[in-house]
Amino acid sequence: MQTIDFERLELRDGDRFLDVGCGEGRHTIGAYLHANVEAIGVDLCEQDLATARERAEEFKDPSNTDKSMLFQQANALELPFADDSFDKVICSEVLEHIPDFQGVLKEMERVVKPNGVIAISVPRGWTEDICWRLSEEYHRTPGGHIRIFNAMHLRREVEALGWRRYARHWAHALHVPYWWLKCKHWGKHEDDVWLLKKYHEFLVWDLMQQPLLTRVLDKILNPIMGKSVAMYFKKAED
Repeated sequence: MQTIDFERLELRDGDRFLDVGCGEGRHTIGAYLHANVEAIGVDLCEQDLATARERAEEFKDPSNTDKSMLFQQANALELPFADDSFDKVICSEVLEHIPDFQGVLKEMERVVKPNGVIAISVPRGWTEDICWRLSEEYHRTPGGHIRIFNAMHLRREVEALGWRRYARHWAHALHVPYWWLKCKHWGKHEDDVWLLKKYHEFLVWDLMQQPLLTRVLDKILNPIMGKSVAMYFKKAED
């Protein structure tokens, strides 16, 4: 399930793409499948990277030498790449976990080319606030969310580095009720909460089948209650 839209990102053949905090590789693999790019995903968690590498093997095309995909362990605050070395840099659903999120933004700004693009997604403020109110444990879990972002504030943080937002959208509205239910029943096994179990089954079915009805419903609801907000930035013109 991808949050970043590669068309809005303007991902094209020949790009060098970096996914900061790639987790199990959904966006890195997605970028590799979207265009002939050099796709690199970095994360601190070696277990997630192992899962990403295993999943990536299913999609790799050895006959196409115009694209590549690599996963490596790295700290988002100390990216092991040269200045101005990527065309597109994304950070999806990561900054809400990191105390020094401004440091991550500065590293992204450092490694992207002057004519490149940065994309960021975080949980939407008001839907996330309800999750926090429903469960103290939800945001106190080690490695969990440590802040609720105001999208306008985050936009200003990025623009203070000399970038301008050129696109924005919301995503995953149909997932919001699931997380509210999960927070309401935090600590209980999913199988023990009938409605939570059935809603999860619905989301899995929707992801696999992608019926037109739910695609349209998600599109209509996203501006109202999309779980995530995604923003896209280019270097501001002098």
